[in-house]
Amino acid sequence: MMPKFAANLTMLFTELPFLDRFEAAAKAGFTAIEFLFPYDYEKQQIADLLQSHNLKLILHNLPAGNWAAGERGIAAHPSRVNEFREGVARAIDYATTLKVPQLNCLAGIVKDNPTEARATLVENLRYAATELQAAGLRLVVEPVNTRDIPGFFVNRTDQALAIINDVAHENLKLQYDIYHAQVMEGNLAETIEKHFEKIGHLQLADNPGRHEPGTGEINYDYLFSHIDRLGYTGWIGCEYKPAATTLEGFGWLKPHGISA
Repeated sequence: MMPKFAANLTMLFTELPFLDRFEAAAKAGFTAIEFLFPYDYEKQQIADLLQSHNLKLILHNLPAGNWAAGERGIAAHPSRVNEFREGVARAIDYATTLKVPQLNCLAGIVKDNPTEARATLVENLRYAATELQAAGLRLVVEPVNTRDIPGFFVNRTDQALAIINDVAHENLKLQYDIYHAQVMEGNLAETIEKHFEKIGHLQLADNPGRHEPGTGEINYDYLFSHIDRLGYTGWIGCEYKPAATTLEGFGWLKPHGISA
């Protein structure tokens, strides 16, 4: 059984306006997509695009503050708990219409008071996991490397798993981005196997450059086979920056049974 790949519309087809990327992904052969945020658009507008192009949305993020101003999440910010909770409600509203099964939480950039930030993050994740579970949705939390986003609070697998353990909620899983993990810690195959039951979603890009598989140091042929042997049945989000154009970068998919 080969991995199932979903196009990340935030990173792929960027030569097109965002709403035109749905059709482009479907024409390229994808049946599933993910992206960072839907909130700049009417939820029904996105739902109509998904339906008309026979696409399944597998993931988007909770609101993450002022992205354009450089914010990368607010879940670890003690002064913004009310804003976070309002964002959870908004995300559930969108996710229900878009029929997405899971939402990702970005902890954010933390510059001081890490103990207070961690406690806030644990409580916010517990709240979000409970609210999402009531809505039939799963919550994942993602470590992000500090080379691309300096100061990002959750940046290693072991740190994320310790937080998940403290949250102690069955509805919270790990989003394991292979690229971020390679930058911060390596040891990909062993880590995925060791913590397989805790992983709710996978994403990929190669390193260095965050381009498509085959452009860098990660042995994706081996890793895909390894993930398959472990019995992963979820999607793998293609969250990479094409080295050239999006379509020119799809050659890596063909050996893995994808016709995009």
